[in-house]
Amino acid sequence: MITLLKKAGTCSVITAADIIRQGGLVAFPTETVYGLGADATNAAAVRKIFAAKGRPADNPLIVHISNVDELRLITPEVTTAAEKLIAAYWPGPLTIVLRKTPIIPDEVTCGLDTVGIRLPADKTARRLIAASGVPIAAPSANKSGRPSPTRAEHVLRDLDGKIDMILDGGATVFGLESTVVDALEDVPRLLRPGSVTAEMLRETCGNLVSDIEAYGVPPSPGMKYRHYAPRARLTLVIGEPESAAQAINKILRAKTPGVTAGVLASAQTAGLYDKTRHVVLAAGDRNRPETAGANLFALLREFDERNVREIFAESLEETGAGLAVMNRLKKAAAEIIRL
Repeated sequence: MITLLKKAGTCSVITAADIIRQGGLVAFPTETVYGLGADATNAAAVRKIFAAKGRPADNPLIVHISNVDELRLITPEVTTAAEKLIAAYWPGPLTIVLRKTPIIPDEVTCGLDTVGIRLPADKTARRLIAASGVPIAAPSANKSGRPSPTRAEHVLRDLDGKIDMILDGGATVFGLESTVVDALEDVPRLLRPGSVTAEMLRETCGNLVSDIEAYGVPPSPGMKYRHYAPRARLTLVIGEPESAAQAINKILRAKTPGVTAGVLASAQTAGLYDKTRHVVLAAGDRNRPETAGANLFALLREFDERNVREIFAESLEETGAGLAVMNRLKKAAAEIIRL
C-alpha cells in the first residue's frame, strides 16, 4: 500500500473524511504535531493505529472534536474545572481528561473509564473532524518512540505504506504535543506539560497538582514510555549554560578524531562549539523556550538525517514552556548528566 500525500485543500479533506468513515487511517496537521487519526467510535479502526505505530497497548489515545457541542457525545459530565479550561484555552493545544461515555471503545482508553479530549485550533484538523462526522482518535503520526512529526514528510518517512493518507498542512506551530490536564476534580492535575504552561493553568484554575510521573496504566499519552528519541544516542546535560557547554566540549575533545557528534544548543551558546568537527544545531532562544519547543523534534530528526550517532543536548530552565521541552528531552535521553 502506498500512502497518499495530499495538500490540505477542500477536496483532500473530503477524501480524508471518507477514509476515516470507512475505518481507515489519515495523518493530519494540528497546531501541535501531526496526528494519526481514526474514527474514535470504531474499535477496529482504532486498533489499526496501534498496529501502524507499533504503539504499546496500554498507552491511551486522545479524542479530537471539531466543536464544543460534541463533548456531550464523549463525556457524561463537564466538570467545573473543565469548564474553566475550555473557556480559557479551546480551541488550542490543551487536552482535558474526563469520564467517557460508552460511545468511546476501550481500545481508545486502554480500558480506563476516562478519556483525553481536545478541540484543536488548526483549521484543517477541525474541517476533517467535521467532515468525517465522528470524533477522531489520534496520537502523534510517527513510529512509536520516534520524535513526533512536525511536517508531513516526517510522517511519510515513518509510516509510508502503513496508513492510507497524509494531509499536508505544512510545518506545525507549537512543535510539541498538547498539554494534558485531568479535570475530574476541583483541583486539576497536570499529566503532560505543553504550550499551555503550568503557570497559565494555575492562573486559570487557582491551583494545580503535577502528576507527570506515571504509575501503572497511564491516564494520558507520554507518561510511561521512553518517547521522542532519535536513532542517535542522546545525552542530556543539565546545568547552567556555560557549565553545560564546558562539560560537553570536554566530552567531545576526548572522542576519537574524525568521529562526528551532534550538539543541541541554544542560540546563545551554539558558538561555543566546534562546528567544523561536529554538527551543532541551535534549537532556539533560551530566554524564549517556546522557540526551542517549535524546533525540537525537527532538529532531532535532522541529526539522524546527518548520520550523527551521538547527541549532546543542553538543558533549559523547567519553567514556562521550558518544562515541556525538558519533559521531551528527558524522555528521549539515554543518559542524563547533572552538573
